[in-house]
Amino acid sequence: MEIDRRQMCKGAAFAALSSGLALPARAQAYPDHPVKVVVPFAAGSASDVVGRVVLEKVSATLGQPFVFENQPGAGGNSGTMVIARAEADGYRLLVSASGPLAVNKTLTKALPYDPERDFEPVSLLATLPNVVTVSAKLPVKTLAELVAYAKAKPGELNYSSVGPGSSQHLAGLLFQQITDTKMTHVPYRVTGQLVTDLITGQVPLSFQLIPNVLGQVQSGDARALAVTATTRSAALPDVPTTKEAGLPGYECAAWFAFLAPRGTPKPIVERLNKSVVDALQDAALRKRLIEIGADPASSSPEELRSLISSEIVKWREVIAKAGLVPG
Repeated sequence: MEIDRRQMCKGAAFAALSSGLALPARAQAYPDHPVKVVVPFAAGSASDVVGRVVLEKVSATLGQPFVFENQPGAGGNSGTMVIARAEADGYRLLVSASGPLAVNKTLTKALPYDPERDFEPVSLLATLPNVVTVSAKLPVKTLAELVAYAKAKPGELNYSSVGPGSSQHLAGLLFQQITDTKMTHVPYRVTGQLVTDLITGQVPLSFQLIPNVLGQVQSGDARALAVTATTRSAALPDVPTTKEAGLPGYECAAWFAFLAPRGTPKPIVERLNKSVVDALQDAALRKRLIEIGADPASSSPEELRSLISSEIVKWREVIAKAGLVPG
């Protein structure tokens, strides 16, 4: 979902920069002291790692520290709510993921913020497709063989996730809906145990995020059948997309986004956006993201807003069809 940089130059702020005209004083001075960035997940999580990699470069460009604060809880809702209610001055920002910004609007009763209303989108940072992964002990080597195996054993094939409502769980639900198969979901609390049981074949299937199983796939302990994206992953270039593997329409990925509270001045949002877009052109930064299994991806604020809205609709339909009850 990399956006051509020329598209990013349509805003008035960018035209002003290119023509030598001055931006408003508030945007020119921004930032003049450290910026706090809330991540609604634990340190070391994918959101945390992706955010730190990208914003380290943005911080250097803008000349002020970006101080990360991890506020996990309630599936990412707690920390996300903090920024939804923060002062809109550009000094309190959010790096969050598709769960709190899209899925949880359907899965959470009385969500304490509105992803579409309470934020000013800045830019997408990266996408992280799921990869259909099986134990090397499972007798399937292609996606077509997996579908045939699941159809032959309705309800008998177990698949794992890191919990109900996670991207892995939803990827499994969508897979069943598209292929008209029935499998059994086994939720885990600890990714390490999930991966161990995947390798041993105890729970031989997982729709995992690439970083969680990259080492096991590379060692041969697990087999990657397809990535659930429109393009191949740079981290697993030899693994076909689901379309290439014969299952078009099966696409699902976690994504990570940079946002500000609603009402943050447009010149500040545009300055942040340009800094992110420029940062994601850096070859060393892109290499770091690819090494952890993420695909670098920037966007305009408007494109990010559209993505959030479309993902809310997509997963609302999947969740409703699966009969999941909001908690």
